[in-house]
Amino acid sequence: MAAPISSLASSATAAVAAPSSDGHLRPSSHLAFSKSPAGASRGKLSCSATAHTVSAAPSQTNQGTRLKDFLHIDDFDKQTLLSILNRAAEVKSILKSGEGSSYQPLKGKSMAMIFAKPSMRTRVSFETGFFKLGGHAIYLGPNDIQMGKREETRDVARVLSRYNDIIMARVFAHQDILDLAKYASVPVINGLTDYNHPCQIMADALTIIEHIGHIENTKVVYVGDGNNIVHSWLLLACKIPFHFVCACPKGFEPDHNTVEKAKKAGISKIEIVNDPKEAVKGADVIYSDVWASMGQKEEAEFRKQQFEGFQIDEALMEIAGPKALFMHCLPAERGVEVTDGVIEASNSIVFDQAENRMHAQNAIMLHLLGA
Repeated sequence: MAAPISSLASSATAAVAAPSSDGHLRPSSHLAFSKSPAGASRGKLSCSATAHTVSAAPSQTNQGTRLKDFLHIDDFDKQTLLSILNRAAEVKSILKSGEGSSYQPLKGKSMAMIFAKPSMRTRVSFETGFFKLGGHAIYLGPNDIQMGKREETRDVARVLSRYNDIIMARVFAHQDILDLAKYASVPVINGLTDYNHPCQIMADALTIIEHIGHIENTKVVYVGDGNNIVHSWLLLACKIPFHFVCACPKGFEPDHNTVEKAKKAGISKIEIVNDPKEAVKGADVIYSDVWASMGQKEEAEFRKQQFEGFQIDEALMEIAGPKALFMHCLPAERGVEVTDGVIEASNSIVFDQAENRMHAQNAIMLHLLGA
């Protein structure tokens, strides 16, 4: 298990040439986390980065500019994202230290969890995390709520807001999460949509920081379908500088507008390529996901043919080099997008990554509730 984040190590700002065509890094304050033994005192983050203007118009509370909802990573500025990650490390340390039973910042709070798409990790991590922080979570499955069918989304949002302090939803259409947030009077968390998966990428960032010491200026290579995971990595790259590469077959690239948005932000180096062997060279992290997501299973055999050569196996990891870590958001289809040997290897951090879903989400909930 990786050691918790304990301190912020200052480092000099490096100027990097930034041709606008490929989105190279622009000068930025470099935040790095130093690793420490388990049980060490918890440190703080500091960041002097200027807040960025949000891309869409996320709803806000009456408390200044604090955003009400967690819908897209790039709704938040760099300082806020790193503050949430620091809080995640702090709360993780508390829960693992044995002090957790007396740490109940969400005591008396309730959360409604809407699941149009079922998920083991999302349900257990949110429900367990909310419980550990003193609150009570209510599961509402596909047969309990049929937003837009049995009842309009705006009505669901208003009713659940009368009963609960916060809402989390894992849905198909991205518009559903936007409508929930628009009409809910309490915070709404995006637990996943077909467009993005912000909670997963916050957990991924926390895991990379724990193992490498920082996320800035790392090289993250995603090999596979240009899906909602890729979109969230691109949105993170709009705020925190790192080198992100998506290696995918032609025709399976991520959303063009999201790619252009990340490039135009001028924060990170962004590459969309079709050669995984070239892409992984020098990678700090190699990342994979299933080739056929939920709702695409009828395409599974077709996709296996199209993704031939994109499996992450021991040979590809060897090309990446000895420092490369392997990540997967799970569930994995072993023997399809990744071999069993790669998942079980010593440089695989997929289960640290899975655990950190709970810790990252805990910090997000605490941030939104001001707890």
